[in-house]
Amino acid sequence: MEFKDYYKILEVPRDASQDDIRKAYRKLARKYHPDVSKEADAEARMRDINEANDILRDAEKRAAYDQLAANVSGANGAAPGPGWERGFEFSGGEGQGPSEAEFQDFLNGLFKQAAHQRQAHQRQSAPGQTYAVRGDDHHAEIEVSLEDSFSGATRDLGLRSVQLDAQGRPQVVNRTLSVKIPVGIRAGQMIRLAGQGMPGEGGAPAGDLFLTVRFAPHPRYQVDGKDLTMKLPVTPWEAALGGKVHAPTMEGVVEVGIAAGSHSGSKMRLRGKGLPGDPAGDLYLVLEVVWPPAESEAAKRAYQQLAEAAAFNPRLHLGVQA
Repeated sequence: MEFKDYYKILEVPRDASQDDIRKAYRKLARKYHPDVSKEADAEARMRDINEANDILRDAEKRAAYDQLAANVSGANGAAPGPGWERGFEFSGGEGQGPSEAEFQDFLNGLFKQAAHQRQAHQRQSAPGQTYAVRGDDHHAEIEVSLEDSFSGATRDLGLRSVQLDAQGRPQVVNRTLSVKIPVGIRAGQMIRLAGQGMPGEGGAPAGDLFLTVRFAPHPRYQVDGKDLTMKLPVTPWEAALGGKVHAPTMEGVVEVGIAAGSHSGSKMRLRGKGLPGDPAGDLYLVLEVVWPPAESEAAKRAYQQLAEAAAFNPRLHLGVQA
């Protein structure tokens, strides 16, 4: 997701006054409102204009947005360049950015911190009153491998998170978290890291960080819940005549029996060979008949002999005689 420069969207400088912002919004709304605009991208532009106006017209939201931009870019509040958002994603690989909803959730967390700080000043001004506000929980995704689910693992993940400085202003800091991947973890399940969410106020504890698990693409297996599926290549004679072949699993190579008369797409089930658990998932082997290339004279003769012996026409059901 590309970082949205709300000042650029509203066509105002970063030091624009609230009056400037109101005037800019009204001007652009007249130009891009879908009911009156003839611009091809009017609806999308109006959506961005409304979002930018909602942030910049609110003093607290604008301050939090400016703080986020300044800390991420480190350049006097200039909007960060492409890829800035990766630092807020909890992932084991490069290039995994959060969704727009996750980015908005992060901004909302900053805005809530500003609101809590305002409440703090109000309550501290009342003699004898104290307050405490627990930090908000934060949600993100973490990408793990199938191997991690089978054997368990511990991963060190770098991230950027929000803390409040001495004046109560949100600031972005770099941290490293050690995350334990339990055996049998499945896609969609969450890992909870207590106290690693948004900071609390008035001595209250921080919120929690919930990491939703997703599996990295695997070159061999597809995942469905706790079950795995894999294509198993077999020769034409193994499929036609049946027999024993070896198949790899996540726990090692096993011997499986191929039924005579099998074909591409035939499916075999190996109980308990999927993701570990109680009970464990299953592994499904989908047969894929692979014909050897006719690259040698011997292979060509063998194919010719098969053609003469089988007298087989796979197009007969289509009404084709040859």
